[in-house]
Amino acid sequence: MPPAKTYSISELAKHFDVTPRAIRFYEDQGLLSPKRVNGQRVYNDGDFVRLKLILRGKRIGFSLAELKQTIALYDTQPDSKVQLQYVLNTIEVHRQDLIERKEDIETTLADMDDVQARITDQMELL
Repeated sequence: MPPAKTYSISELAKHFDVTPRAIRFYEDQGLLSPKRVNGQRVYNDGDFVRLKLILRGKRIGFSLAELKQTIALYDTQPDSKVQLQYVLNTIEVHRQDLIERKEDIETTLADMDDVQARITDQMELL
């Protein structure tokens, strides 16, 4: 098996088009925890996936608390029925929230289309 891929902070920043400072902020918030080698941060594939989840969550409006919960779910090693049920329940809550947000976005886009059409019609009358 080949060794796991590792990344420097600058490689992650460049790949995800974020600043190293943003990555350090996520570390300070407990969302990422790279290893250190000779004082340098070394990120692994798990950190890469976590950062992808963080940035995706941020784009769809998740709070820091929600991001922490999402990362915790990613890191969970379920070993009991109770823990598995908790994970399923949490996922369902997030799914429902995303569905509601999607519906709100679709409604807002439809409203914007209506306004845009009315303005276009008014401009043609001028």
